[in-house]
Amino acid sequence: MRVDMAAFLRPTLTLPPGSSTSAAWMSAAMEDRLKPYWSICSGTIASTLRYSNENASEKELMHAADVAQAGDFIRSLPDGLNAYVAQGGTNFSGGQKQRLSIAKALVKKPELYIFDDSFSALDFKPDAALRKALAKETKGSAVLIIAQRVSTIRHANQIIVLHEGRMAGIGIHDELLTDCPVYREIYESQTKEAQES
Repeated sequence: MRVDMAAFLRPTLTLPPGSSTSAAWMSAAMEDRLKPYWSICSGTIASTLRYSNENASEKELMHAADVAQAGDFIRSLPDGLNAYVAQGGTNFSGGQKQRLSIAKALVKKPELYIFDDSFSALDFKPDAALRKALAKETKGSAVLIIAQRVSTIRHANQIIVLHEGRMAGIGIHDELLTDCPVYREIYESQTKEAQES
């Protein structure tokens, strides 16, 4: 699959199906075009998840929710998939909103997934479970992850490190630990924070 990402990353980037690449930012123009797909609209959980696939069955919605680690909290709600969603998802926590947005993307089953800091409100355990489930679910698609947490992107096929608006490194996790001082510094500071908490 060839994806022209010049709208937010100058060179053209080729992402083979089943691969994942990580970067650190997205332009405002790209964000405006994609916002309807990841924002949470008012209605019900089911109508929010069906935004990009109106014909999705309840089984498909719950499968996407389970992959996104949202299934348990949806099942715990008295109305389940029919639970009310306030505009912007303000009646849910940050982590719940992120998981609903991810489930919404999974219902569409696109050739390219773009996760823009979509894991930031998740604790490390749900984050790890979500990444593992996503890796299986998105096997036939290209995945672009924009993240600040090294743990979120460390298993990507390619990582692009941006620092002060410029590319500071490109490679896989182990290569960047050796060859990219910026990546190594981020990794060491996050590892230290995780050990202290």
